[in-house]
Amino acid sequence: MTGKSLTFHEGIWHEGNPPILGPMDHSWWMASSVFDGARAFAGLAPDLDLHCARIIRSAESVGIAPAMDGPAIEALCWDGIERFDAQAELYIRPMFYFTDGFVVPDYGAARFLLTIFESPLPEWRGLTACLVPFRRPSPEMAPTHAKASCLYPNVVRCMQAAREKGCDTAMVLDPDGNVAEFATNNLFMAKDGVVKTPAANGCFLAGITRARVIGLLRGAGVRVEETTLSVDDVLAADEVFLTGNYSKVLPISRVEQQSYEEGRLARLARDLYLEFAEREGRRRAA
Repeated sequence: MTGKSLTFHEGIWHEGNPPILGPMDHSWWMASSVFDGARAFAGLAPDLDLHCARIIRSAESVGIAPAMDGPAIEALCWDGIERFDAQAELYIRPMFYFTDGFVVPDYGAARFLLTIFESPLPEWRGLTACLVPFRRPSPEMAPTHAKASCLYPNVVRCMQAAREKGCDTAMVLDPDGNVAEFATNNLFMAKDGVVKTPAANGCFLAGITRARVIGLLRGAGVRVEETTLSVDDVLAADEVFLTGNYSKVLPISRVEQQSYEEGRLARLARDLYLEFAEREGRRRAA
């Protein structure tokens, strides 16, 4: 990773990659941590409050009693953002993690850290996707309602499989064989002017940017349906695009062997999101 990075840990901002975990720490060998990801760019941090609220929910869903609340984390994020150049494009990653315990963590000993680092927003271009043999787990199989680190080895193998097939990302199915999402992003498609996205069924994280884009498109008069989608539905779409905190909105140019033109609705979603960020993404007075 290149560029400036800062980590807040135990009351101090550290530069670079400070050594925090050791081989005896629970999170090192049991992946017992939750995190969230927000973005800042040009002095804007859209929906930062929602991301800080979500990490609290993630923590609570895996048994962590957070010592900080969402507004306190948000204020700390802004303190970190303002330590970078005003035009910097940043990734913001708060985390709760465990250090003590054998198999079952010591739930009373959760710790907090916040890392902020320079990470340019991806360029606007069509991405390619393909099917992979791995699926998203059901809520009975994994803590799918949390943004939990233990879920991400499955994400990694989805991405590895896609790249082995020469694609940028994977289109991942749920346990029932319906489309869930892309490997690291939520999935949208459009057909005959109607935008559709998989209904949240507990097996994938229905993202904050996803919800924001749904609301913005509906506010602009676009019909958006949250529904069950099959692979055939996606392959028959007029256009496909993705949303996510890291990339915001990007078009998909190909799924498997089906190609798509850069769509009007994908561009509209991107433009509406950037307008929202400019309007609502600045730090509010305390």
